[in-house]
This record gives sequence, C-alpha cells and structure tokens, in this order.
Amino acid sequence: MEIREVFARNLRSARQAKGLSQEELAHRADIDRTYISSLERSVYNASIDVVDRLAVVLGIEAGELLKRPPEEPQMPTQLDE
Repeated sequence: MEIREVFARNLRSARQAKGLSQEELAHRADIDRTYISSLERSVYNASIDVVDRLAVVLGIEAGELLKRPPEEPQMPTQLDE
C-alpha cells in the first residue's frame, strides 16, 4: 500500500472516530472541505504542514496519520513449503 493510501485511510478513520464530518474537520483545520475529500480519496499528497494541522485538530500525533497497518499474514505459496 502506498503512503498516500495509508494517509487517506488513517485520516478518514481518525476523523470518523472523532465524529467529525469532512466539513467540520476542514473548518477547524482551516482547509477547504474539497481538499479533505481529495486527501481521503488519495487524489492529492498532503504537505507536512497540512498533516500537522490535521493531526492537531484530531488530537493525535502527526505520525499516526502515516503509520502503516500491521502486515496481514500471507498464505504460503508452493515455494514456501
């Protein structure tokens, strides 16, 4: 998974966990709502400043928005056996 997708999933998840709409998050972070939507759809890359502003509003560390999910166990292939 590319880092842009990781960020998009984490942003959406953190926003929903706080019970915020895209519009409310955008308002609190002083960012356009359509930009939030684009970030959550992996359309744009967020600058480090934007990542920090969003994290502050969400009450989390900026690094949490970039943290990859734990690897899912893979099925063994015939070569692994």
